[in-house]
Amino acid sequence: MIKHRNSHDHLHSDVILSKITEYDIFRHYCPNFKELGVKFCSDLREDTRPGVSIVEWKGGLLYKDFANEEHTFNCFGYVMHKYNLEFVGALQLISRDFGLGLTASNVVPTARKYVYNKTPLKRSVIRIKARHWNSLDADYWKQFCIPRNLLVKFDVHPIEYFWINETRFHPHSISYAFRFPSGYKIYSPYEEENKWYSNVGKDVIQGYSQLVDSGRIVFLTSSLKDVMCLEVLGYSAIALQSEMQLPSEALIETLKERFEEVIVFYDNDFGSEQNPGQTVASKICSKFGLANVCVPDIYCSKDISDLIKNRGLNIAQQLINKEIWQLTNKSKSTISYIDVPF
Repeated sequence: MIKHRNSHDHLHSDVILSKITEYDIFRHYCPNFKELGVKFCSDLREDTRPGVSIVEWKGGLLYKDFANEEHTFNCFGYVMHKYNLEFVGALQLISRDFGLGLTASNVVPTARKYVYNKTPLKRSVIRIKARHWNSLDADYWKQFCIPRNLLVKFDVHPIEYFWINETRFHPHSISYAFRFPSGYKIYSPYEEENKWYSNVGKDVIQGYSQLVDSGRIVFLTSSLKDVMCLEVLGYSAIALQSEMQLPSEALIETLKERFEEVIVFYDNDFGSEQNPGQTVASKICSKFGLANVCVPDIYCSKDISDLIKNRGLNIAQQLINKEIWQLTNKSKSTISYIDVPF
């Protein structure tokens, strides 16, 4: 008899992982894998020397082939690559093989489920191998008119490669380490996937240690790149680790004591129905009684760094001066930036 599916069950990775584990998936489809952190031979290529490991990473599991950096997958990516499937096809295969009932097939479960002792979560160790600045770095940061001395001030370093615990990663394109007292954020701006790695806690505030003691205006913005762009424009700024994160009352009170105005300047995701940046900005402004500014839709730029890149520094300067004047009804002399040496 065909069993009816629960109305909440549908073909989605989250639904699959509510029924089985990533460990189950790897153990079923990766025959040489037996134990987390123990190297084994790849079955995706000719391999006579164990060089593959599956480890815990960011609350999940990561397949890492040390001899082939392109073979770095989560459990779904591994199935996709091994069987040459699109994402949905991989989900369908897993549902069928484990008898999860998320597709039209009524298959009896054949895949075994496993139990393993998950190690307590602890902060990953990130180490870096820095390299010299080069012309590719200059080309990237000049788009935002951020000079090298400002990158040095904010502890941004170009890197050749980096380690997460004992696993070494070699970026495929220019990459940077943002250094904080408690760790690093790794930024690979041209990567579609794995653009960010981090072992920095939510309590670390980007740009806070570079703030002046006091001033007229400080912005709460979305990223360290935006913090640096605002400094180029003559304004102090900080950023939380995530735009979805709400600042603490203690932080806002400290900022109010040190600055005359605290202004929220979050992303304007104008192409999104939800517009998450402005949704969170509204919550922050409502809770703490702060003013809110954002880049208007007509500029087709979600944040200040995009605005500088797309429309130039002078337009960005004029816009932010106008927004500040409208909020405070006070004029502010425009700072002119024509060329930024790297």
